[in-house]
Amino acid sequence: MNLLMIGTWEIVAVVLIILLLFGGKKIPEMMKGLGKGVKSFKDGMNGVEDADRDHRGANGVDEVKKEDEKGETK
Repeated sequence: MNLLMIGTWEIVAVVLIILLLFGGKKIPEMMKGLGKGVKSFKDGMNGVEDADRDHRGANGVDEVKKEDEKGETK
């Protein structure tokens, strides 16, 4: 029994309810704001990855140092 399966009629019903609640003019504004939020989140994630990569390169850390059984760093 798949309770999470959403069919065509359920999607149509949800879209109609949203259209009735917010109106036709407000929906494009909401989607534009949502798109900007997603883009900002992706840019932030890319910035964190770039900063991490720059930090590792600046410190000369390219690989994780391995320790042998005695605890000495190789």
